[in-house]
Amino acid sequence: MSSTLLKIYLLGAACFAAACGSPARLPVSAETGVNPVIPRPKESVIPVINVVTAKGWADNATPVAGDGLTVRAFASGLDHPRWLYVLPNGDVLVAETNAPKRPDDNKGIKGFFFKYFQARSGSGVPSPNRIILLRDTNGDGIADTRSVFLSGLYAPFGMTLVGDALYVANSDAIVRFPYVTGVTNIVAPGVKLVDLPDGRINHHWTKNVIATPDGSKLYASVGSNSNAMENGYLHEQNRAAIWEIDRATGKHRVFASGLRNPVGLAWEPESRALWVAVNERDELGSDLVPDYITSVRDGGFYGWPFSYYGRHIDYRIEPQRPALIERAIVPDYALGPHTASLGLTWSGARALPPRFNGGMFVGQHGSWNRKPWSGYKVIFVPFANGRPSGQPIDVLTGFLKPNGEAQGRPVGVAIDSAGALLVADDVGNTIWRVTRR
Repeated sequence: MSSTLLKIYLLGAACFAAACGSPARLPVSAETGVNPVIPRPKESVIPVINVVTAKGWADNATPVAGDGLTVRAFASGLDHPRWLYVLPNGDVLVAETNAPKRPDDNKGIKGFFFKYFQARSGSGVPSPNRIILLRDTNGDGIADTRSVFLSGLYAPFGMTLVGDALYVANSDAIVRFPYVTGVTNIVAPGVKLVDLPDGRINHHWTKNVIATPDGSKLYASVGSNSNAMENGYLHEQNRAAIWEIDRATGKHRVFASGLRNPVGLAWEPESRALWVAVNERDELGSDLVPDYITSVRDGGFYGWPFSYYGRHIDYRIEPQRPALIERAIVPDYALGPHTASLGLTWSGARALPPRFNGGMFVGQHGSWNRKPWSGYKVIFVPFANGRPSGQPIDVLTGFLKPNGEAQGRPVGVAIDSAGALLVADDVGNTIWRVTRR
């Protein structure tokens, strides 16, 4: 028996013996909202493993749109599209991307199986390292032209335009490119504004970027270099944080910390606060820890790795820091455990029913270590007076079959120039467009 087959056999035997972790004791809804239930952790020798087999969409199948909504493909046949940005002229930029080479991430037996399950869930493909431009020239809601807008990038993710400068968050740096309205390709070399944490581990590799309304500053999200600091303090410097960057000079500081894997960034227009979608830690059982969205406070600490959802201590972390835990901010809104909530955008969605006019859309990529599965959908969190108000509304479902096969997986979300919702589906290789029925 080859070493690879032996490893798979041993994992299968271990999973059979331990049932690969225990099922959830609470429904996702109990850990969703302003006041979620936070149960006791339930650790096991083998963590919960419940990985989907992710495939594309068969024939003309589509996700299932919520009440009063309809969905169709804005563009298909893409190559692992994960993030979106809508330019002022209505062109849609799509980051076709995946993780860069990370030779020291997930090493050993555990790392072997992580990579095996990652490939099974549709995340193991090479990174195209480019940005595609999609254009709908006749306004029918379908992109009829596409071009390679930027290529030769390094695991690109976030994008933001300030005047005639387009900023791209590669996995290792924010790079500035010259932009002219209407161009379909940029050939000028990028100019690095600031380095971002990278390296041979680079566990949470996605880096996002957003500009302040006046364009003077950029905010960048930088995920942790581990699940729960198992790689040590040294590899977590300036990570698990949101950076504030001076756009003119590149000078930067940590704006907020203790955010395990912050990804989606959005401005809430009434309070003018910055909001972020955060993926919380794994291996504390099916019920922990809920992912969340929260407003971001200057100097705020949100718990990672010492505590979660405020002051709930993660006893796996030694030594602890009680004084820091006392400062930990409770997030504003829980999104359920292991939902992998990544995409985030403010609505203002003129092409959707009125109930979607004020709130945040969230793209949930879906769980790998919860029984039963969670996420695999796009939801809407209604807001009132600048704060979340009420339970989430399902916008797109149908990504997950009852047998554990995923038909695509939603990631980035954006509002297009006509006020419709766009959703990047990185396994279905499609951008979906949601409008009122």
